[in-house]
Amino acid sequence: MEEYPEEMRSPPVSLVSVIGCSELHSFISTHLHSLDPPINTLALPDLSKVSLLLPPPKPNPADSSSAAAAPPPAGILKRDWLLKHRTKVPAVVAALISSDRVSGDPAQWLKLCSEIDNLKGLIRGRSIKLVIVVVNSHSTEEISEDQMVAVRKRAEVDAKYLLTFYTGEDSQLKQSLHRLASVFAELAGMYYRDEGRRIKLRIERKSSGPTDLNIRYSFKVAVYAEFRRDWVEALRFYEDAYHMLREVIPGVSTRMSAIQRLVEIKTVAEQLHFKISTLLLHGGKIMEAVMWFRQHNASYRKLKGSPEAIFLHWEWMSRQFLVFAELLDTSSAAIQSISHLTAGTADRPLTEWEFQPAHYYQLAAHYLKEKRSSLDFAVSMSEGVIDYSAESVAPSSYMGQFARLIEQGDAFVMQPLTDEEYMRYAISEGKRFQDSFEIIALLKKSCESYNNLKVRRMASFCGFQMAREYYAADDFNNAKLLFDDIASLYRQEGWVTLLWEVLGYLREGSRKHSKVKEFIEYSFEMAALPISADTGIQSFRFEESGPAGPATLQQRETIHKEVFGLVSEKLGLTSTENGDDVKVSGTNPLHLEIDLVSPLRLVLLASVAFHEQIIKPGSSTLVTLSLLSQLPLNFEIDQLEVQFNQSHCNFVIMDAKKPHVASSTDGQAGHRRETAPSLRLSTNKWLRLTYDIKSDQSGKLECISIIAKMGPHFTICCRAESPASMDDLPLWKFEDRVVTYPTKDPALAFFGQRAIQVEEPDPEVDLTLGASGPAFIGESFIVPVTVTSKGHEVNSGELKINLVDVRGGGLFSPRDAELSTDSHHVELLGISGSEGEDESQLDTDEIKKIQKSFGLVSVPNLKSGDSWSCKLEIKWYRPKPVMLYVSLGYSPVNNGSNTQKVNVHKSLQIEGKNAITISHRLMLPFRRYPLLLSRTKPVPDSDQSVSMPLNETSVLIVSATNCSEVPLQLLSLSIERDNDDTERSCSLHGGEDLLNPALLVPGEKFKKVYTVTPEMNSSKLILGNVCLRWRRNSGTREQAGSAAPVITNHRLPDVNLESSPLVVSLECPPYAILGDPFTYFVKIQNQTELLQEAKIFLADAPSFVISGSHSDTVYILPKSEHIISYKLVPLSSGEQQLPRFTLTAVRYSTGFQPSIAASTVFVFPSQPHFKMVAVGDDRKESVVAE
Repeated sequence: MEEYPEEMRSPPVSLVSVIGCSELHSFISTHLHSLDPPINTLALPDLSKVSLLLPPPKPNPADSSSAAAAPPPAGILKRDWLLKHRTKVPAVVAALISSDRVSGDPAQWLKLCSEIDNLKGLIRGRSIKLVIVVVNSHSTEEISEDQMVAVRKRAEVDAKYLLTFYTGEDSQLKQSLHRLASVFAELAGMYYRDEGRRIKLRIERKSSGPTDLNIRYSFKVAVYAEFRRDWVEALRFYEDAYHMLREVIPGVSTRMSAIQRLVEIKTVAEQLHFKISTLLLHGGKIMEAVMWFRQHNASYRKLKGSPEAIFLHWEWMSRQFLVFAELLDTSSAAIQSISHLTAGTADRPLTEWEFQPAHYYQLAAHYLKEKRSSLDFAVSMSEGVIDYSAESVAPSSYMGQFARLIEQGDAFVMQPLTDEEYMRYAISEGKRFQDSFEIIALLKKSCESYNNLKVRRMASFCGFQMAREYYAADDFNNAKLLFDDIASLYRQEGWVTLLWEVLGYLREGSRKHSKVKEFIEYSFEMAALPISADTGIQSFRFEESGPAGPATLQQRETIHKEVFGLVSEKLGLTSTENGDDVKVSGTNPLHLEIDLVSPLRLVLLASVAFHEQIIKPGSSTLVTLSLLSQLPLNFEIDQLEVQFNQSHCNFVIMDAKKPHVASSTDGQAGHRRETAPSLRLSTNKWLRLTYDIKSDQSGKLECISIIAKMGPHFTICCRAESPASMDDLPLWKFEDRVVTYPTKDPALAFFGQRAIQVEEPDPEVDLTLGASGPAFIGESFIVPVTVTSKGHEVNSGELKINLVDVRGGGLFSPRDAELSTDSHHVELLGISGSEGEDESQLDTDEIKKIQKSFGLVSVPNLKSGDSWSCKLEIKWYRPKPVMLYVSLGYSPVNNGSNTQKVNVHKSLQIEGKNAITISHRLMLPFRRYPLLLSRTKPVPDSDQSVSMPLNETSVLIVSATNCSEVPLQLLSLSIERDNDDTERSCSLHGGEDLLNPALLVPGEKFKKVYTVTPEMNSSKLILGNVCLRWRRNSGTREQAGSAAPVITNHRLPDVNLESSPLVVSLECPPYAILGDPFTYFVKIQNQTELLQEAKIFLADAPSFVISGSHSDTVYILPKSEHIISYKLVPLSSGEQQLPRFTLTAVRYSTGFQPSIAASTVFVFPSQPHFKMVAVGDDRKESVVAE
């Protein structure tokens, strides 16, 4: 499409001419270009130069007298007519006149009138519209109405086409530009409409005239419609012109210049088709455009012309497909949405490919190849004919015509060409271009487009055509890249014939460039393809079967003989580049690799199956080697080398019938040598060989590969495959052939493996793990490890220790890592040697590495009967069960060589538990109850911590419980402060520390009582941390003293301090006697500065006779105490419940009563008698109630 001129590729744009006031031309042009649609401008500096723009008009050809004498048209379409109307012939002429010339002196006015008259004379006879623009640079100086009327009458224009253009301010300039652009658009539309009507009248008057003129007139009407953006009318007249052009074709053969006439018709048809297709696609009519192209192709595909000029036809056909493909590319977004529709004729509906540009790029390349072939034939027929005047040929004034430039005096004259001259010119022009590059470019576009559509098969077909072009151009590197990619697809799809052709090109290219290895690989693959004698498979392009020839069994055998002659060094590979003969020799050996996905598996397939799965070290087992080939002829292998992952098991298989070959391999020291009756391979027949094999090294024994040697310097390394997992040969999978198994034993054929497990030798060393009881949190837990030799010597021993979470959650806590460095739940602290061993020497030489959950220790050399021990120190930070894995690896022989190591594994599950749980309890004094408002009226969403009265002494009980299964020794229990502030905030008084460790049996609880007295007026009291020192009870004092103490901390919660407004105290005797009255006191203390009102209530008790007020309201003065007394007479003995007392504080709308424990007293039936014992320190003990 780039070959077309710009005026054909883009829609026409209106053209106006601006004359005068050159300083405004840039503003006007910029504004007109920004419109939609834009308007182009032609500018002249003043009116005196208008004759350069508008030459005198030619005689009207529509005049009857001139029409009668007019000769027949020399061509159909003038070549430069469209360019002239886009760049030279304006639709509107705007005369820009300065206001000074209108309102100036009479001389200026007369000159202006003369210039306007001259402009009118040049426009007269044309349809060009005239606009007069008076430029006023001073908005304050208005031109009078009379002067404007005079200008309008002089120019003979309507009032609306006489404009005043203001340039004083930006807003006025913008308004003037908009008004001017509106007038230009209106007048340009009128001009192109009038021109179209004028040409239509010619068509009507000359309906029976020459068809060439009617085609030309219809073309002009369509172009004028495009100027007006009337796409419907433009499309209609383009189609009329196209259909009339078909009427000219029958008379082509009767003309003298039949070849040139046909070229002209096709050129005009090409332009009309391009315009029609562009308009259809522009209007979104994709289906109509495809249908139109189909009709266009059907109309001209068989219009080939004379045989000597047929290459011009193929070139024209290629260009049609190329241009339409590029047009579809620009409309690809719209094509995707309608590509599923099918339309067309009833007998031939549209296909999906006709909507894809790739289809047209592919056919464009196809026709260009036809053109190249025809041109080569035409060049060969014209050899010896020399035309030295081809450079003087140039396009004539009519589209599709050529003429010779002849110089006559000072001018050049166009002389028509004869068909013979034109053919010589066309052939000489065709020889200048390299069609191969254009064909490759077209095929590349088609291939990329198909790949974008995920259509790999069509993309590969185009890639194959492109690779053939590269091959024909001797660019084998690019051709090989494409051929290899295409061959990979054809192998997957199983297209044997196509693969044969592709491999033929690769094989021949390797031959030309002396690439022996690639030549042999491609030759082997071609020889092993599934092509038999009776299939009759031929190439779908038999005449283009490629350099390998047709795909037949005979051709396979020929290739087989050729490649084996090359590897046996009987033949050489002759290069076409330098003529050298390259052979496989000692200086140029050849080695091929065949892996599990190689296409050469067809040539040689190796299967290896062990007869057992597990064997003991040193014991032998059988292994079966099976080889299969699909080559057409039988061939012999000189030697087979079987390779294992344990190199000492490798062995070589020799042919017993070839002693000379066996003698040549005596130098392969270290390899066991076996013989076979025959190493001859037949087509599709397994060669089975079974041998003994033994390994002294434990672990996995696997057959890696089998190396087949054929000829002195040629080997094939074939990857060994297991029969159980061996894939079929893809290309031979569905062929009619006998399927056999690689082994005679069906079990091995289905389940055989190329690997076997060699067990480790039985260890003669004991590894013992000892642990006493469970592990406790915070304790350094010791695990003794003992290594005892009972037959083997221990050399180069290593002890590996691993800690693994039993539940699989891991020993590491990422959440705790953010808060503490001890983020591991369980940690291996260290490894200590046996008693009496130098620890410094152990640290430097024996312990290699210790991590949080891994340790590695070297074990000293031990003789039979010796033992060695160490201790593992493990610490738990969180309760977690852990599996301890200990592995000992040693060598039973101390010979310095890399012998097989023996491994001993032991494991032990250890449960990490909490040994002691610490709890606490905070209580008020006995029978004394401060009124705490936070307890009686809890605030929602508030801190629910414990509250204490501000000026009262409370009791703190700390308890430690042994929750393990073993007895523990408590060394000390104390409360530690965090900082100095907590010591001043309260005072803690407890009992004396333990003088001796206290034994705490499982389930037993140890308690310690503290009194807590706040010492400063604050809202929160920080009690501190409980620190408990303990250790495991080992039974004896010596063992207990050697164990390190464990410290367990317990954080006491913060306590809120609260001022109590009322405090209620209950007082009564510690016991009562049946029938003896006693006094029961209730004391209410007001600790506020306010008068407090309280309602009291005393409930009846069946065990007592009560004397006193049961219900009353009392008033307690500020900072005073109110006492209420009751007389009680007990009626029953034993533990009795006192009458329940209830107090309600009116101010706080809350009430409380003492606990049941505080309201209990014991009643004796008679006066008790107590035996008093003298105590050194006569102190009262406070009794507390729970």
